[in-house]
Amino acid sequence: MTSRGAGTAFSRKNYRLSTEPEKSKVTGMGLYALCKSRTSSSWRHSSGVLINPAQLSLTGFFATLVSDQVAEGRLGPSTVVLDHTSGFEGLLLVDDDLLGVIGHSNFGSIRATTCVYKGKWIYEVLISSQGLMQIGWCTLNCRFNQEEGVGDTPDSYAYDGNRVRKWNVTTTNYGKEGKLVEKDTSMWQLQGEPTVLITLAHIFNYFSPLMCKVYLVEDVLMTFLLSILERGGAVDAHPLIQQLLDLMWLLMEEYEVHECLKQLLMSLLRAYRFSPIIPDLGLQIHYLRLTIAVLKHEKSRKYLLSNVLFDVLRSVVFFYIKSPLRVEEAGLQELIPTTWWPNRFTKEGKESKEVKEESAEERLRRRAYERGCQRLKKRIEVVEGLQVQILKLLLNNKDRGGGEASRYIFLNKFRKFLQENASNRGNLTVLCPPEYMVCFLHRLIAALRFFWDGHKAKTPAALSSEEAYIPPQLFYNGKVDYFDLQRLGGLLSHLKKTLKDDLAAKANVLIDPAELQAVTMDDLDEDEESATSAAQRPSAALAIGGALARPGWLSSPTLGRANRFLSTAAVSLMNPRRPLGTLEKIKVRTLSVEQRTEEDIEGSHGNEGLLLGRPPEEPDQPITENSLLEILDGIVMMYNLSVHQQLGKMVGVSDDVNEYAMALKDTEEKISRCPKRRRDIHEELLKSQKVFSEKLNHLSRRLAWINVTIYSKEKMQDIYWLLRVCIRTIEHGDRTGSLFAFMPEFYLSVAMNSYSALKNYFSPVNSMEELPGYEETLMRLAAILAKHFADSRIVGTDIRDSLMQALASYVCYPHSLRAVERIPEEQRISMMKNLLAPYEQRPWAQTNWILVRLWRGCGFGYRYTRLPHLLKTKPEDASLPSLQKPCPSTLLQRHMADLLRSDRDLAPSFLNSVLNQLNWAFSEFIGMIQEIQQAAERLERNFVDSRQLKVCATCFDLSVSLLRVLEMTVTLAPEIFLDWNRPSSELLLRRLAQLLNQVLNRVTAERNLFDRVVNLRLPGLESVDHYPILVAVTGILVRLLVDTDRATAVLLADPCFQLRSIQYLLGHAEPLALAAAAPATDKRHFSLHTYTEYISAEELAKVDKMLSHLSEESKQAAATTLPTSEEDLCPICYAHPISAIFRPCSHKSCKACINQHLMNNKDCFFCKATITGVDDFTKPPTTATSSAALPGS
Repeated sequence: MTSRGAGTAFSRKNYRLSTEPEKSKVTGMGLYALCKSRTSSSWRHSSGVLINPAQLSLTGFFATLVSDQVAEGRLGPSTVVLDHTSGFEGLLLVDDDLLGVIGHSNFGSIRATTCVYKGKWIYEVLISSQGLMQIGWCTLNCRFNQEEGVGDTPDSYAYDGNRVRKWNVTTTNYGKEGKLVEKDTSMWQLQGEPTVLITLAHIFNYFSPLMCKVYLVEDVLMTFLLSILERGGAVDAHPLIQQLLDLMWLLMEEYEVHECLKQLLMSLLRAYRFSPIIPDLGLQIHYLRLTIAVLKHEKSRKYLLSNVLFDVLRSVVFFYIKSPLRVEEAGLQELIPTTWWPNRFTKEGKESKEVKEESAEERLRRRAYERGCQRLKKRIEVVEGLQVQILKLLLNNKDRGGGEASRYIFLNKFRKFLQENASNRGNLTVLCPPEYMVCFLHRLIAALRFFWDGHKAKTPAALSSEEAYIPPQLFYNGKVDYFDLQRLGGLLSHLKKTLKDDLAAKANVLIDPAELQAVTMDDLDEDEESATSAAQRPSAALAIGGALARPGWLSSPTLGRANRFLSTAAVSLMNPRRPLGTLEKIKVRTLSVEQRTEEDIEGSHGNEGLLLGRPPEEPDQPITENSLLEILDGIVMMYNLSVHQQLGKMVGVSDDVNEYAMALKDTEEKISRCPKRRRDIHEELLKSQKVFSEKLNHLSRRLAWINVTIYSKEKMQDIYWLLRVCIRTIEHGDRTGSLFAFMPEFYLSVAMNSYSALKNYFSPVNSMEELPGYEETLMRLAAILAKHFADSRIVGTDIRDSLMQALASYVCYPHSLRAVERIPEEQRISMMKNLLAPYEQRPWAQTNWILVRLWRGCGFGYRYTRLPHLLKTKPEDASLPSLQKPCPSTLLQRHMADLLRSDRDLAPSFLNSVLNQLNWAFSEFIGMIQEIQQAAERLERNFVDSRQLKVCATCFDLSVSLLRVLEMTVTLAPEIFLDWNRPSSELLLRRLAQLLNQVLNRVTAERNLFDRVVNLRLPGLESVDHYPILVAVTGILVRLLVDTDRATAVLLADPCFQLRSIQYLLGHAEPLALAAAAPATDKRHFSLHTYTEYISAEELAKVDKMLSHLSEESKQAAATTLPTSEEDLCPICYAHPISAIFRPCSHKSCKACINQHLMNNKDCFFCKATITGVDDFTKPPTTATSSAALPGS
């Protein structure tokens, strides 16, 4: 090597001299020059490596053979050093180890100790200083002086990187037309000739520090790279970007490359995020293409994944397609010149009652609008395709060269990303915006299914993505981090303690008893494992060859916090596919996300990785690559965190379109009715019409964008696929028995929420009924809801309430109700039995609403979709509360009747619960309306709390629904009340009669409290009126009284019975009341006859017959009743004669009082003695003829 000038140096570095077929290995740091030469006839004679360092500093030169064996074509020692004995002139300072040299003369040269004469050879030099220098080959015949060095003689050849010229006595340019460097196969060359890259080394030496500056990266480097891609074509058609990245990693310091790549990605993300939306989305496409080109470079991709994409950047932005703030910004007026909006739909996508033919003009507008939406969709699909390509690069698991594959780096970062969003749900600065999460979820699903089906193509025995699910062992083997998310059975630490035997028996998972006492790893000793724990694991140590006690770092607080999701159990798993001896148990410790390797995830050599601990119920069949299972699990979690919420939020645009369309239609109707003489009103209406039309034009175009990016058919299929994944996962988990409790709650939540989204958010644009397997999916989800709403393995209050509400919603709609009816009969009967279980054991209100919805459409006057009294008082109000059309289930009603008849214990417990809750709900309602009335009567202006009004209305609605459940029970199984051979029938009938009389008396009294509050018409109490509650009571009375005398006698015997209350139902008043009210006014009384649209003539006839029957029976009862002395009346109620005597204290009361008292208390009313039995009592006293055993005694 020859060097002119001062200040140039080579830094110390190891070099290897090798033949070309072998890969040269570069070690050390800094800039270096690479010299590669093909030996030919002109170089066949012996030649040596030569360095000529005049006025330059060399601090390292070293070369070794690749192999210890002597290679053909090479002469010299195996270790190459500088030859300081001969061949150089001038002032040179050589290091003692002969590995570095510093030259101070004008032109000095030095040789190495090895020569080559045949073949192709390469050697490397690290240049650590600047200056003019030449490097090359020479023969032993060369003689150098201060004026001539390597390249200046006929027997030498050199390259001058400073001037980009080659030397062999004469000099020529090395490279043509500015095309300095290109890559041909595995070697760098200049215009097809092998060369060193000293020139590039100089370039990068000057510019590397600048390439770390953000303004230069964004303005120069990114612009240059974008210009490369502007030529068009696929990203792969522009290899120059890959070659440039190769050079950066080759010629720049690593910290400089890292900073440059970080700034480049940050610049790309900013540009993508803030670039304006243009009609063809060209800017977004341009930036995404460059991102793909950068990520195609393996080494750059792995660095960015490990250190930048999730750690420094919010890289999810790359997968987001932002909505334009203004329609003009995105050019939507050009894409969608014709706007259209539906004008015959109601809220929640329900069909309008008035179905009219679409006019020709509307049809043309709609079709033009749909064509515009298709044009927009095609352009957005291009962007979505590029975003999916980015994820495919990040999920590549074949790039294992130089370290861990990209997919496993992504997995660890993705899990941390989920943890941040799950653990900081109240910190908006940390959370990923929901609109980003929606787009990220859809792109991730597309990439995941691509790799899943690719694996299926290679492994036919594996499952396709259409059959995807998460195996249950992921939830309890500790291989996947679920952070602090709730499990179905409660806290994980508690489950591992209570279900440790089941884990051992079913999944071969053994929990260390000594460590079950700790709740988290933070509670363990930080230094060493306790002697007790070590003594309890001798077999595990012997299994790995007497291995080592647990290292201290496993107990560190840092690892403990990272692993808090798995309590502290040390988990041992046995391979379930072959029996293991006691000395073969595999000791498995839970690793943090950072410590996991590919083997920990995918498994190898009998280790199943994420699938360790397979239960016997799980089929022994490959599903897919384990890493894809973890990504799928993360997708389900991501939907639960924020995606569902965002899907519901964006429906607001559709609601706005609906409201403006209704306002526009109303304005147009007013214009048509406006008198011609009122020009002022007509002009104002025309202005309003213009405003509404402009707003609708804007919203319809914005809605088109939202429908394409969020509610398109493809997005709907993604959510539907996710729903089916959750259903299959729940089904597989359910088969594991008690281990089902380990499943995270969010799987059930996502199953319910995704179905709700498909039903409510995507329609009417896309219909769920068009999805493949729709009916089967509905049935399987119905089976899950029917089984698990009362599942004892599920302990969380919130998830149990959600299941109950989902089932209540499910039975409201005909399609989903029919799905419930299609589940196996055993599951249907079990569901109805759980619904009839005593209400005290669970939320009774939700259970009651489910039963009511199964009955609505069959009850007395119970076929309305909107409350009839509201339609009478405010028929023009478009915001009236709307109910679903009645869709009763006679099949489930039959199951309910069979259960109540066959189970003599179930019926009384169920009905007592209903009666208790009715008594509570109606009493609360009366107490609240008393407070409301008192506030309204005060002189000072008082405002009633809206929350109090809401609670009051809720208590009223509960009372009505409980009465409807009683009506359903009386109609389906009347013998429960009327067959007195049943031990509890008489008591149930008397309690029912007492409550019905109380309700009637409170509601039907003239100018009573109920009337006054109803007439106030307070907002929030719209549902409170006579009709809902009186028709429910009437339905019960009609069924009990029309054909049975026993029920009539019980009703008339109740001291609260008033015939006037029954007459009130038909608008009849007592003669005295009519006489008193004659001079008054023509006040209209409530009457069932005014609701003929909702009550049939047959039902009204039954009410007339009931009134006549009660009138006649009450007259006869009054004529035959003998006066009773006070001594003979029950001392508790003073309404019935004494008919029961208690043992052993002999106190007395009527049977109704003592039977009702004994349901809750066994102490005597009077002396508090424990009652052991009740005997019949008649006057005069006689020996007891019968004895009633005390329930439970």
